[in-house]
Amino acid sequence: MPRIGINPSRGQTLDFAPARTTVAVLVYAPHQAGYFENRLDVTRMTIESILANTQEPFDLLVFDNGSCPEMVAYLQLLHEQGKIDILILSKRNIGKLNALKIIFNSAPGEIVAYTDDDVFHLPGWLGAHLAVIDMFPNVGAVTGFYIRQRVVMSSDSTVAFANQPEMDVKRGDLIPKKWEEEYVVNTGRTWEHYESEVAGIEDMIVTYHGLEAWVSAHHYQMVCPKRVVQEVLAEMMPEGWSDRVMGRMVELDDRMDAKGYLRFCTREQTVRLMGNAISDEVAELAQQSGLSVRAAAVYAEQNGLMHRLAQVKWVRYVMQGIVNRIYKWLN
Repeated sequence: MPRIGINPSRGQTLDFAPARTTVAVLVYAPHQAGYFENRLDVTRMTIESILANTQEPFDLLVFDNGSCPEMVAYLQLLHEQGKIDILILSKRNIGKLNALKIIFNSAPGEIVAYTDDDVFHLPGWLGAHLAVIDMFPNVGAVTGFYIRQRVVMSSDSTVAFANQPEMDVKRGDLIPKKWEEEYVVNTGRTWEHYESEVAGIEDMIVTYHGLEAWVSAHHYQMVCPKRVVQEVLAEMMPEGWSDRVMGRMVELDDRMDAKGYLRFCTREQTVRLMGNAISDEVAELAQQSGLSVRAAAVYAEQNGLMHRLAQVKWVRYVMQGIVNRIYKWLN
């Protein structure tokens, strides 16, 4: 085939150098109904809180995992405005593990600050995470909101580190009650369920060279050396691909721990899990950060006939079947 002229890029050098940290958001909103009714607002708060409350240099990478046109249009607008540095759009949902592999392989930074699309980032969040990574040895993951249950999940290496005789460790009932209340509400748990999960678990705060951190981490939001997650994902997907839509995230945590990587949480709460709707408190936090969003409408519990019928198992089964059929028609 003929060639007209010479490619003008030949001989040129890049004026781009990646930041140390790539902030990466995984987005998924297949529609705007039911569970995902308020997802656009929640995702918007995730991204806008990152943009408003991150002082350190970073590149923003967003991976959309087969969302509805409205979500895709919002992300494309942010990319056009220069707020998203790298935007990856998947035509269909390729599963979370596969999306993570693409994210961590595409991130230009040596540190990846990963988050699901339902996390509000508070002022100073990234600096607090990086301080732990830079101070503690062999860190695999740092997260920004402490969950007591995680102390006994994927934390053996970190507990062993904290239990060394020379380490300064606090143990006991240390978590603020408010943090527990937030977690229960935003994950849709009951207090009875939560208390059964954390029964007998002791909080641990370790101090290393003057810096405090909670023992444990989780996978909803984590700041990690890129090479650590790449190493773990390579073991989890020896064929290079997973056929699971969701799941295996606890396995990722377990494998990281088994390889001896330490897993911590920042001493102060630096992010907030929002769940699938904006609460009054998150709306207030957004306002404090100069952002604007309205809390989602909360419907009072109904005690009428339809509410009682909906609690009958076979009625719920029929109603869910109708919802599923309508969803298929709409999509």
